[in-house]
Amino acid sequence: MTVGAIGAPGKRIFYFQARQENQVVSLKLEKDQVLFLAGGLSEVLADLATPASVPTESELELEEPVEAEWAVGSMQLAYDPVTDRVMITAREVGSLDQEAGPDELSDGGEPGEPAGAVARVALTREQAAGVIAHGKVLLRGGRPPCPLCGYPLGEDHSCPKTNGHRSPAL
Repeated sequence: MTVGAIGAPGKRIFYFQARQENQVVSLKLEKDQVLFLAGGLSEVLADLATPASVPTESELELEEPVEAEWAVGSMQLAYDPVTDRVMITAREVGSLDQEAGPDELSDGGEPGEPAGAVARVALTREQAAGVIAHGKVLLRGGRPPCPLCGYPLGEDHSCPKTNGHRSPAL
């Protein structure tokens, strides 16, 4: 399991990618979701024993070809002490708007859950630590934040803290 991005800073598309045997699934993420995932995994691992090893950067690269199956709308994290795995549940964007009826099954297979695609991924503590480290590197590779408002700096940046009157001084 990994996260990655394709494209130039400011125009990157972020992905969540998981593999089970010969099947690779790529899901589209927003930059904030990568931040949530890295932060959430950090919180989960903070209460657990330190992983013995962490995957290398080359092991955490996206596998080509990268074609998103669907865009992620929400993610949930949990830890299963029985299997010693961090569980990630990703739901398709738009599926939160469609609630399955009490007798109707969603694509996730549970009555009453939101309809739409669901991906469930189980990570070892080592894999989770690798996703955290790789996610942080990925996020640092983007545009620098504005020192006043925190939004990414760019040619089109109009800082709300200055009411559009001047560009922030760097």
